[in-house]
Amino acid sequence: MITELGHFALILAALIGVAQMVVPLVGAHKGWRGWMATADPAATVQFILVGASFAALTYAFVVSDFSLKLVVANSHSDKPMLYKVTGVWGNHEGSMLLWLLILVLFGACASWFGGNLPASLRARVLGVQAAVSVAFYAFILFTSNPFERLDFPPFDGRDLNPLLQDPGLAFHPPFLYLGYVGLSMSFSFAIAALLEGRVDAAWGRWVRPWTLAAWLFLTVGIALGSWWAYYELGWGGFWFWDPVENASFMPWLLAAALLHSAIVVEKRESLKAWTILLAILAFGFSLLGTFIVRSGVLTSVHAFANDPERGVFILMILLVFTGGGLLLFALRASAMEAKGVFGSVSRETALVANNVLLAVSAFVVFVGTIWPLVIELASTNARWTVAGSSIANPFYTIGLFDRPEQVSVGPPFFDAAFTPFFVALSIILPIGSVLAWKRGSLAKAAKAMMPVAILAMALGALAFAMQTGRSALGPVGVVLGAWVVGGAAVDLALRTGRGGLADRLGRLRRLPRADWGKFTAHAGMGITVFAVAALLAWEDEDIRVAQVGDRWAIGIHEVELADVRQIEGPNFVGEGADIIVYRNGRQVGQVFPEKRFYPVAQMPTTEAGIRNGLLRDVYVTLGDAQDGGGYAVRTYVKPFANWIWGGSILMALGGLISLTDRRLRVAAGAAKTGRAKPVPAE
Repeated sequence: MITELGHFALILAALIGVAQMVVPLVGAHKGWRGWMATADPAATVQFILVGASFAALTYAFVVSDFSLKLVVANSHSDKPMLYKVTGVWGNHEGSMLLWLLILVLFGACASWFGGNLPASLRARVLGVQAAVSVAFYAFILFTSNPFERLDFPPFDGRDLNPLLQDPGLAFHPPFLYLGYVGLSMSFSFAIAALLEGRVDAAWGRWVRPWTLAAWLFLTVGIALGSWWAYYELGWGGFWFWDPVENASFMPWLLAAALLHSAIVVEKRESLKAWTILLAILAFGFSLLGTFIVRSGVLTSVHAFANDPERGVFILMILLVFTGGGLLLFALRASAMEAKGVFGSVSRETALVANNVLLAVSAFVVFVGTIWPLVIELASTNARWTVAGSSIANPFYTIGLFDRPEQVSVGPPFFDAAFTPFFVALSIILPIGSVLAWKRGSLAKAAKAMMPVAILAMALGALAFAMQTGRSALGPVGVVLGAWVVGGAAVDLALRTGRGGLADRLGRLRRLPRADWGKFTAHAGMGITVFAVAALLAWEDEDIRVAQVGDRWAIGIHEVELADVRQIEGPNFVGEGADIIVYRNGRQVGQVFPEKRFYPVAQMPTTEAGIRNGLLRDVYVTLGDAQDGGGYAVRTYVKPFANWIWGGSILMALGGLISLTDRRLRVAAGAAKTGRAKPVPAE
């Protein structure tokens, strides 16, 4: 009964979504305030109904209701309760319902906290947001119904993928979806502004909190996914340039560009067209990520689905909203005339360079991610089947790919193609932060940054002198990390003005939270850049077959395989090793790597044993028993691994601090809301 109520609530929410999509937009076009006012209660009711639907599905998982096809496929009665709950979104259908819940939550938040928006703009924002919701209602109800029943329920389920039975996966997808879906608000504000015919400083201030929230959640979600991959997969890495990883990284890059571009719109009323374009593309890349994860067109270790029908539906949503947004952008370009003028040496110019580097790096990741699909489409068959009809493959027609090709785009391409752009971004960032608006002075900026440059080069030289037989990557990472962190500190110090130390400290405490958030986020980025370079440059690795009692050296440590024992968990069996870690002949720790097997899913997993440290991790994985005796053991020493996630946490914390700034929460004041008259929408 409860699941039927959840299904009914979802259908009713879809009908209300259609009403919210049509009535407020018509009201805004005609100037009918009563029609525009319907958007607010509709957004709230949608959230309540979808929340009830999601709660009903969660209840089905908690009580192991095996009359639901989804519960059978992704749960088991012996599964721990935590993973019964996380199993709700550990699959395609449930994760899409979570996506929809977050989508209507953002729409409801725009209604609850958008009281200072002009009535017509708020109605258009909520109408566009409802249009996105309606598309996903249709997708779920027609292709991915989570409430589908079975005529003959089995006694038990098939269990959740063992790789997803981890606390990290309890938080990683929700945060990632909050980021993905949060960009729909930036998109809705962009489309509403185009319909309204007005993009000004007030609009820039209104769109910034939503973009900042989406970027914050994406940062946390990506960091959690990276951390999970590091300790759970047993591969010893934190990033693999997997298509699903890239699917979240591309909108993160564009959201970062949009965030900085919106600042220019707010401060100088420049870059209006570019900011609108970024808002459309950022959400478009979120939809592209959904397509990649759920269509099966690209192979990934953690894709959700492999269903062409669903892929085509998502592709249609992507084309309608991104293509429609770009078409409207082209038609309304005249409404986005820039007012602010700035010199070639200014903070605006630095932010333009920031935007270009972020956007181009996102495009590089996009090309590397999608290229295998292009090659497959071009070379698999001489003819394609489209809508039931056979047509000639155009790549063959023009003489390209006359034989099947196997193309793999992996880390070497991404490392070589992406790294230069991020290095350039790290170099420009501190200089741009200390330049003045409108017209700056390179001489003044260089003078302010000279102590930081000297310190960064000195630290880089020290790192180069201490390392032996290593690449230049480590010292370069030290220089860039110190440069970015030091630049953020100098920027903060310059905001205190002149005077005595006591006066400057007092002004430092009174600085707006947005300034502190900027410092924290930029410092976090510098720490992450350093940590990634340090880990890649200075990592030690040892792979061997070890007997119980064997002891071997790796880096400054020694590692001993003390014992291997049989283990048994609530829904798995396997083998666990006792590994003792020594330094200078003294025991400093112990780790317990495991090799698990889940009988229900018939799937093995590797649980790494990690001795975490401030400066380095000792990372051990246990492999299979060997025919000649002993066990395969991988051992790594990973310097500054935890600094990667520490820097990511600081970046997200910086976003959170900025989001609490009253100027962003209040958005634009009444004086700004009435400053510019909208262009007629006809």
